[in-house]
Amino acid sequence: MTRLQCILQDIHDMKKYAIIVAGGMGLRMGGDQPKQFMLLNNLPILMHTIQKFFMVSADINLLVVLPEAHKTTWLELVKKYSFNIAHTVVNGGKERFHSVKNALEHIANEEEALVAIHDAVRPFISTKVIENSFAVAEKFGSAVTCVPLKDSMRKIEGESNYAVDRKDYVCIQTPQTFLLSVLKNSYSVNWNEKFTDDASVIEHAGFPIHLIAGHYSNIKITTPEDLLIGEVLCSVT
Repeated sequence: MTRLQCILQDIHDMKKYAIIVAGGMGLRMGGDQPKQFMLLNNLPILMHTIQKFFMVSADINLLVVLPEAHKTTWLELVKKYSFNIAHTVVNGGKERFHSVKNALEHIANEEEALVAIHDAVRPFISTKVIENSFAVAEKFGSAVTCVPLKDSMRKIEGESNYAVDRKDYVCIQTPQTFLLSVLKNSYSVNWNEKFTDDASVIEHAGFPIHLIAGHYSNIKITTPEDLLIGEVLCSVT
C-alpha cells in the first residue's frame, strides 16, 4: 500500500480550505494598480473569485494571500464595497511557492483536510469545477484542473523545431486541490525553479497527480486584453 493510500483510508467529511493566491505584483498588466484589485463588472477581480468559493459552501475556510504592501489597499476596498465574506489575509512571498507555504502555516495540523489553491485572477471558475475538485481530491489525494490544447504545437530544439501531437499535452489551470497532509509534506522542502505550480511541488515529493476537466472560460486575467475578455464573459454569464 502506498503512503497516499494509507492517508486516504477512513477519511470522511473533511474540513475544506481555499488558498486564493494574489501574491504577485501584476507587472504584465501595466499601471500602478495590482491586477487583482482592478474592476470587473464594477467589482474588484479578487472579490469575484472569493465569491465563487463562497457560493460552493459558506463552510470553506478562505485564505487570501497578498503582498504585505497591498494589505491596506485591500482592507480599504473591503470597506468601500461592503464586502462581508469572511476570510483570512496572509502575507505573500517572493515566489508563488513561498506564498502557498505561508498560507499553509495558517492551517493547523488536523487529522485531515482538503485544500484548494486557486489564482486570485481566475474569477470565472465554475462552482461545479470547484465542487468536483474537492470530491476528486478526497478520493485520489489530488485534483488538478486542466483543458485540452486547441492549437497545433511545435517543439523548439536549438535551431530546429518539429511538430508534436497536441493530444499528448494539456493546459493547466486552477484550482489545484490536495489533501492537507500531502501539501504540508510536499511544501516542507526549499524552493526549486522547477516549481511552476502546486502540482509540480506535489509531483516532486513523489505523489501522483490526478487531472480533472476545467473549462476554457476559466481565464487568468494577466494582460489588458484578458480584462477586455473578462468584461465580455461578465456580459454573457
